[in-house]
Amino acid sequence: MRFELTEALIDDIVFTMENQEWISYLDTREGMVVSEEDTDPEDDDGDRYIDLPDWDSSDGFNLMEQFAAGFKNKVIRTKLSAALNRGRGVFRAFKDTLSEHPEAEKLWYAYKDREMKRAVIRWYNILREEWGLESIGEEPEETEDLVQEDFRFREPVPEDAERAAELHKLCLDECPPPSGAIPRWSFPGQLALVAETGGGDFAAYVGGAVTGKSLEITALEVLPEYRGLGIGEALLGRLVDMAETSGVSEILIDVPQGAEGFSRVLLRESFTPVRTKYCKKILHIE
Repeated sequence: MRFELTEALIDDIVFTMENQEWISYLDTREGMVVSEEDTDPEDDDGDRYIDLPDWDSSDGFNLMEQFAAGFKNKVIRTKLSAALNRGRGVFRAFKDTLSEHPEAEKLWYAYKDREMKRAVIRWYNILREEWGLESIGEEPEETEDLVQEDFRFREPVPEDAERAAELHKLCLDECPPPSGAIPRWSFPGQLALVAETGGGDFAAYVGGAVTGKSLEITALEVLPEYRGLGIGEALLGRLVDMAETSGVSEILIDVPQGAEGFSRVLLRESFTPVRTKYCKKILHIE
């Protein structure tokens, strides 16, 4: 009954799990998936054909719920949750919503493929335990760079100035600074980069001003529909590389209220906190 779980066999099992129109088994002797019609009952010792991992529509729905709940982009997360809560036609609604956001769609297919392969490995490890063998480990694929492959990072052109200004205003409206504290902003400044989609749409930018040997990043902003996809981190990393080759000895950046989570990205890039700014508003009653 023992068989080797190869990458090709995992792919075949996952494909069959998703297609529930016919009954299939794993032929342990041949190490392949076969339909019920292709089995040979007369040549079966009772262990040759075994059931594949259980998988039905409820498992698929749970996977969609987990993906939607954990999606970092709030705009897309809200749309996906709404699609799943509509009652009827949720699978079609979910796919239609993803089709409007190719970057999220790519992450979904990678996520689904990874989780279904994990289900297959868990099933195989149960069998290995019955055989008295050690479990094999899961090796999840990295998906963080999948979306970034669909974006192009380039130096700014004059047409980017208006788009960057509009995005900056949007970010200020989302998270207004304390009264009287107008943040320094410049674009493109001495060092800047723009991220655009595969279709050439402006998606994000980073800009900074150089004073002596110091680079102050004055803005790192991403359009709402592209947040949570790693674009900001990719821009920061590329700007750091540019700064290192430009003779800059230090890089400074303020993290505004509402973006504290980006501090984890800065720490990964070896930034260290140098100050914390607090503000208290006083209400005057006339």
